[in-house]
Order: sequence, then C-alpha cells, then structure tokens
Amino acid sequence: MQRSQHRILTTHVGSLPRSPALRDSLIRQERGEPIDRALHGRLVAAAIDRVVAKQMDAGIDIGNDGEQPRIGFSTYVAERMRGFGGESKRPLALDLIDHPDYAEMLAQRRKGAARVANAPQCIGPVQYIGEDEARREDAYFAESLERVKPRAFAETFMTAASPGVAACILLNAHYASHEAYVDALAGELKKEYEIIHADGHLLQIDAPDLAMERPRLFQCDSFDRFLAIATHHVNAINRATVTIPRDCIRLHVCWGNYDGPHTHDIPLAPLLPILYQANVGALSIEMGNPRHQHEWKAIKRNPPPAHMLLLPGVIDSTSNYVEHPEIVADRICQVVDAVGDKTRVIASVDCGFGTFAGTDMVADSVVWAKLATLAEGARMATKRLWGE
Repeated sequence: MQRSQHRILTTHVGSLPRSPALRDSLIRQERGEPIDRALHGRLVAAAIDRVVAKQMDAGIDIGNDGEQPRIGFSTYVAERMRGFGGESKRPLALDLIDHPDYAEMLAQRRKGAARVANAPQCIGPVQYIGEDEARREDAYFAESLERVKPRAFAETFMTAASPGVAACILLNAHYASHEAYVDALAGELKKEYEIIHADGHLLQIDAPDLAMERPRLFQCDSFDRFLAIATHHVNAINRATVTIPRDCIRLHVCWGNYDGPHTHDIPLAPLLPILYQANVGALSIEMGNPRHQHEWKAIKRNPPPAHMLLLPGVIDSTSNYVEHPEIVADRICQVVDAVGDKTRVIASVDCGFGTFAGTDMVADSVVWAKLATLAEGARMATKRLWGE
C-alpha cells in the first residue's frame, strides 16, 4: 500500500454512478426479470471504461471499477452465495423514526431502485459460489485499464462486503445467533477476499456496520453490547483475511450513506480501540459531512498505530455542494496534524456515490466535479505540507 511519500495521494470509497441503462438492467436482474446477457455484459464493460477514465481525468491516484457490475455494495453477496431467499425486514434507524417525514422522503426516492431495507435474508447454510463472478469482475477492470489507460493509477483497489455488514443487511433466519451467522459469512467471504488479493488489487473491506448499526439493528441493545458486537465483527474480518498481508487491506467504516439527520450516530472515539484491532493497513473514515467533520479530534486524541494509514473522507458523498478546494486542503491538514505523519494520510471521500443501483443522491456531473476538487485540495495541501 503506497503512502503519500512526496504528495498527498487521492482515492475514494468505491461505488460510482452507473449509467441509466446499466442501472435498469441490474435492477431487472435483481427482480428475476429476463435480461439480454450479452447486452448486459457490454453495458458493464462500457460503464467501467467510463468510470476509469473519469477517475483518471479527475486526478484520482488510487482507483477502482466503481462497483459497476454490482446491484449494491453489500447485497451483491446474496447473488454470489447459496443460502439466501425471501426478504429481510430491516428496522428503521432511530433518526428516521424521529423524523418520519424524512423517512417517507427517503422511501419515495428509493422507489424503483435496488432492494435496500428488504434485501434477501439468510434461510440456510451460506456457501460462496461466486468465484467465477468475482474473477469476471476483476477481468472487466483489468481489460478496462488496458483500453483506457491515459495514465495508470498509482494503485488499484477492489471492494468487498464485510461479514458484519452482510449479516446486518441480509438478516439471519437460519443460524442460532448473530455471531454464528457472522462467523459463517467470514469463512465464505474469505474466498472472495483472496481472489481480489491474488488478482493484484488492494482489498477494501466495506464495514459500515461498525458504526452504522448502533442506531439501527442494535438500537435496543446496551452500548457495551454494541461494542462487543463490533469487536466480534472486527475479529471475523481478521479471520477472513488471515492469508492476506495487512498492508494490502483497507477497511472502510461509516455511519450510513444517506443525507438524514444522523442524530443518533455513535461517536468515533469509543470505536477507535476496536478499529485499531483490525489487521489492516489503512482505515477509511468519513469526516467530510456536517455530522462528522469534527471526528479528526478523536484521531488526534487517539492516533492510529504506526503501521496504519488513514483515508479521511474530506468530501461529502450525499450533497450536491462541490466543496471548495481550500476547505478540502484544510480538512486534509487537520487530519495530518492529528495523525502526526503526512505520509500516512490519503485524501478520500466519506462514502460511495452509488452504493445501491438507483439510489444516487449526487448528480453524475457533480460526482466528477467533487473528485476533481478533491484532487485540487490535495495539491493545495501538498504545497502547505511539503512547501512550494
């Protein structure tokens, strides 16, 4: 995993806007409707070409395929495993309960999109059968890099759902306990993690469950119980990645990628000791939105271990405001001061821009403007930190 040795590098969290045609094809496929497989493949390839070129044009150093072939950052797991069916009944987050008018607004926006709160549930033993699909996705990306490549990324990454977030979104109706379900998922997702690593990409494990699920699935549990659950989830990640060097793994943590009140979000400070137990080389944490811009202060009080890089979100992924590059530079420099080492900070985004097909909150053209201002802010921060 590269460090910001000579300048502040840039990356993002993973999902990027899909074309309308690909979005519609993915949603029809999820619903079990017939689709033209050959056309679908062409749509995927064209979409990956587009987002690869757009990332490079914007100045992103560490890029990916934008999760273009996936229906959602977590729910794709049900398509690559046996043991799923029916429908989960996810509880509303506490802030949505407090603000039913916002909850209704969000529900209206998600009509006709991918399944989010009602994804499939676990109804039998989970078994990963997605090896071919995982390799096919990696191959699409590799072929796109060969076609597009006006300049190469400094590094590439591919995302995969954590055992914990899969368990919290694809709810358990089979295993004796939540913990047993997480452990079973870890044993199977290990296969996908190893494929990504073997194909030469950094592995990014998406684990919003480590913060997001406190006011949602575990809203009725004690604070200590949630911390114990988060610890179990991190231990499951460590078991699932035991064969992969930690400096090849990034861990993404967030409080949920939606523009809601977020008034019940758990603070970062009590989570840091648990996150630092993850055997990973970098932590990706949102710090760009109005509810979590202050979290760099928790990092300053309790910096990450010396081996661990920080990928702070300095761009909000839910707003169509394009941040001024001076603000981006300010945020980067705040985090560098908190970490105490400019080489261990890579500028990033709070979360993905297309976490589920059809649920985008930021207009396509604005996404690329945001990534461009991320790169410009990183250049400004570089001048401040390294000098002219």
